[in-house]
Amino acid sequence: MQLVLTNELLLEAYRQGLFPMAYNFGSPVIHWVCPELRGQLSIPHMHIPRSLRKDVRKALKNPAIQIKINTAFERVIALCGETTDDRPETWINTSIKEAFINLHKQGHAHSVEYWQNGDLLGGLYGLSIGATFCGESMFSRTPNASKIALVHLVARLWAGGYQLLDTQFTNDHLEQFGVYEVPHEDYIKALNETLNMDADFTAGNRSEEDIITDYFAMRARQTL
Repeated sequence: MQLVLTNELLLEAYRQGLFPMAYNFGSPVIHWVCPELRGQLSIPHMHIPRSLRKDVRKALKNPAIQIKINTAFERVIALCGETTDDRPETWINTSIKEAFINLHKQGHAHSVEYWQNGDLLGGLYGLSIGATFCGESMFSRTPNASKIALVHLVARLWAGGYQLLDTQFTNDHLEQFGVYEVPHEDYIKALNETLNMDADFTAGNRSEEDIITDYFAMRARQTL
């Protein structure tokens, strides 16, 4: 019998440190993943290359580019699940896609979107539980779009009071941002500490420019 991914089941699984993956897009089989080593990004200390910081600032000043949240969640997860030359397989099947759309409708799952001239060209999505954000997937259809979206995500998490950014795994793409691994037991301990904390993904409905400006200013103070 095919597993039904209800909101309650998914939220409880993430609280236990589990997350679902399909073998591929066409497979109806869902398996629960619990890595022995868990990928993490530091919210206040994520490594942002100087060139990317410049690109983030340029994007803020470019009227053709807009960074938005939660305006096109279904399109973001669909594009994250598309196969490409660099990603010939995907673990996002129809069940996972529909389940996260339902989580989004209930305010648990969120997207960060990179728009240029009215086109959605990059973005990411993930799940919010307490003061932990579990990043799920990202996509890019123009250079650096997903990277810029990631910087905006991290700045938003900092502004919203989040304590953990879970990347689940590490990979070559995330290594440039200082991703690191922690043992499963350490992740669960840190996760449990955040589950009853309040965090606000909207960051008080502040503008992207204000959020980024304050985040970069905080990081600059760290180097003094």
